[in-house]
Amino acid sequence: MRRLIGTVLAILGILALSACAGLPVSGPVTAGRPVDEVRTGPEVRFFPDGPQPGATQEEIVEGFLLAGSGSSADWATARSFLAPAIQSSWDPSAGVAVVPTGEIVAQPAVDDTVKVILAPVASVDATGRYEPALGGTATLGFELIEVAGQWRISKAPDGIVLDESVFGTVFHRYSVMYFDTSWTYLVPDERWFPTTSAAVRITGALVDEQPSDWLAGAVSTAFTDDVTSVYSSVPQSAGTAQVELSAEALALQQLTIDRMATQLEASLATAGITEVELTVDGVPIAATPVQTRSTAVTGGPLVLTDEGFGFLSGSELTPIGGLSGAVVRSNPVAVQVGPDQESAAVRSADGSVARADVTDDVVVLDTRSGLRDPVIDARGYVWSIPARSPAALTAFGPGIESPLLSQSWAAAGATDVQAMSISRDGTRMAGVVRIGDRTELWLSGVIRDESDNRGVPARLGEPIVAGTIAGEAVSMVWTDDVTVAVVTRSGTETEIVEQVVGGTSSTIAGPAGASITTVATATSSIRLRSDDGGLYVRRGANWLQTAEGISLLAVQQGTPQQ
Repeated sequence: MRRLIGTVLAILGILALSACAGLPVSGPVTAGRPVDEVRTGPEVRFFPDGPQPGATQEEIVEGFLLAGSGSSADWATARSFLAPAIQSSWDPSAGVAVVPTGEIVAQPAVDDTVKVILAPVASVDATGRYEPALGGTATLGFELIEVAGQWRISKAPDGIVLDESVFGTVFHRYSVMYFDTSWTYLVPDERWFPTTSAAVRITGALVDEQPSDWLAGAVSTAFTDDVTSVYSSVPQSAGTAQVELSAEALALQQLTIDRMATQLEASLATAGITEVELTVDGVPIAATPVQTRSTAVTGGPLVLTDEGFGFLSGSELTPIGGLSGAVVRSNPVAVQVGPDQESAAVRSADGSVARADVTDDVVVLDTRSGLRDPVIDARGYVWSIPARSPAALTAFGPGIESPLLSQSWAAAGATDVQAMSISRDGTRMAGVVRIGDRTELWLSGVIRDESDNRGVPARLGEPIVAGTIAGEAVSMVWTDDVTVAVVTRSGTETEIVEQVVGGTSSTIAGPAGASITTVATATSSIRLRSDDGGLYVRRGANWLQTAEGISLLAVQQGTPQQ
């Protein structure tokens, strides 16, 4: 149980020479290009060359792999490199191996067999789930025969290989939307699909498939097992998509149908579709999307200064009534405020973890040694963990202590938790952990007991590896529903890693000459606090210092409902 992701095929041998063989998912982790959450601009399509007359066996194999960039007409160009016997059975949707630029080079043919050695940086499986690779190489094997005097491939692995420079154009990232287990928030499950079939793939993933394994138990869906999508297309007109469902949908309660419409509309919106119409046998079903709570953070920075604790606007500090005084009295070095601004998780100067409440109370929850900065979730539970005891994560609520929630992290080999952060919808826990000689960013679903509607944390699900981290993590935060920002320090250098959950990562330098201690979310960017009390916000590619004398920068887990 070393890990659940990235190691299934971590070190691949020679793939079997059969049409059902898979593509590799191993190779070093590298930072990818940032990918916009929603891409609705003009599509860019590749039209690779087909096989050329007289091409050698090696050229045919290289041409076939390069033709993976041409998704039009179900990869018709790539199929033209195949012998007639396997043209229809070869399955390009089986997966994607993403490789460094220029790596697709065939070795000389031996006995009509050509091999290609790859070191992928990532992979996408048949369901669209993105996985970073964690090392190793893989060998693809192809057999060729002559067809009408020209070489063609007679045996090839399913799936395609894409140069990382074109991957983000052929495939885009889309959000398949689920609910949290209280049916309050929408939770994105990020998938990568070809742009030429995005609406169909998103619909199929939501209606006919299950959430990603690591989210099982942490999210809910309104789509029941007996309701399926009927057609292999999603007709669109003027931004409205028509989704045909099986007749079983007619027997569902109206609330369930409304929630289904909510999930579909939010999911397809990431593909530029503005409205969804549900139908059965071509007849529209009445459905009204339900209201969901936003996870957006609005307003100014929440800080501690010599004047107290509150929202900073220019030189004015506005306290949170009843809560700010409790935060100040807790003698804090780290604070995270809940979405309703009625309570906060605090790590005090003496190392203990406490809850500060809007009633002006401060309750010490955890006095274990070596505690990391705590977090507070959407239900008001405070989570605390000792750095050297990954299995000892504990959640505290009124009269509730749920210990040993992260046994799965310990079982997967984590020895140190450098930082943790919970998503604002309360469904996903991110942690920077030490495992062997490597530091990794892990993600787990948060499994709750909903039997009494309190959402008591029960355990963390099995972790997946979102990426690797260079240096030591000193702070981390969810910047939106799909991105985690981690401040890392190596010597005097400070960097910020922005990791898309189920996607690529990017690394940016911190403000010149500033050593960063805390990262928090801004309205449309991130904020940083430096060791010397400077407050910075990112504006485009630059950092702007907006204040000084900041003793503490708090993390906000949302905004109160209006």
